[in-house]
Amino acid sequence: MRISNLAICAVALACGCATSPPFRVAVDSLASLAAQEHRTYVLLPGNEGVTWDDLQFQEYAQYVKRALHAQGFRLAENAEDANVAIVLSYGIGDPKTHQYTYSLPVWGQTGVSSAHTYGTATAYGSMATYSGTTTYTPTYGVTGYTSHVGSVTTYFRYARITGYDFEAFRESNKQLELWRTTISSSGTSGDLRQVFPVLISAAIPYFATNTGKQVQVQLYESDDAVKTIRGELPNEQHKP
Repeated sequence: MRISNLAICAVALACGCATSPPFRVAVDSLASLAAQEHRTYVLLPGNEGVTWDDLQFQEYAQYVKRALHAQGFRLAENAEDANVAIVLSYGIGDPKTHQYTYSLPVWGQTGVSSAHTYGTATAYGSMATYSGTTTYTPTYGVTGYTSHVGSVTTYFRYARITGYDFEAFRESNKQLELWRTTISSSGTSGDLRQVFPVLISAAIPYFATNTGKQVQVQLYESDDAVKTIRGELPNEQHKP
């Protein structure tokens, strides 16, 4: 007898032996018509109190630089040469715990498939007696289900990458936004260092573009795009 996929998933969850699920990432990007004309950049921290000396920012900045390089952006050797200032912000929300119910099958005897009787007959003159034994072959299967309650804790992870017209800022101190890409994902990992390369990998094709809507991207940590952003593969291997 076959068990439903739902029951199998419930067993896997209960045992903690389910395979690692993919990351589901939402990317929402807006861009002005002038966005594509500004490709030489400086990268700046956008979180309050964070400077270039912050080690976490430096790590995340390397991921973003690889992603920008894959899209044809060039890091300016001097700030005066840049025509776009790209600001990186990131964070993770407070944990949220959700409860869910699931069922597990109960196995037991469901019936009898066959019966076999054997014995001996003894004659006493005109009389005879018989002594026999009947054995039954039982069948087994699902006899019912038990209900269980589980819980899962999820985190909201995000990054925002914004491009500003750096020439306009130098000339008139105006903060003119050229494009903005917002990346978010909810999942069980509360380790932003683990999730951040996935977020950036999902957004690569959409930097300095207008998506027109929120785009859903599914990635595994083992995907080449993620390995490229982590620096485990040459940047040329990534094809957005």
